[in-house]
Amino acid sequence: MTAPLTYPEAAKELGVTETWLRRHIKRLPHAKKGRTVTFSAADIERIEELHHVEPGPLVAPQSPAGSHPLAELKPLPSRGRRQRIS
Repeated sequence: MTAPLTYPEAAKELGVTETWLRRHIKRLPHAKKGRTVTFSAADIERIEELHHVEPGPLVAPQSPAGSHPLAELKPLPSRGRRQRIS
C-alpha cells in the first residue's frame, strides 16, 4: 500500500498545478483529516478518469492565402445611434 499523497505530490502525479487541485478540491475525491488533505492511489485514478481529455489536433484555422487571419472581422455598430438598414 502506498502512502497518501499531499497536494504537491498529487499535482505532480496528475500533471496539473497545485493551484488547480486546490481550486477544484470540492469536486475531486480526497480524504481530509482536520486541515490536512491527502489523495490515495484510488483518488488519483478517479481524478484521472473524471478529468481525462483526449488530445486533439492542434491545427490553426486556415485563412485564404495571403490574407490576415482577422481580415474578415467587421466592427460592431456604435451603441449611441441606431444604424439604418438600406
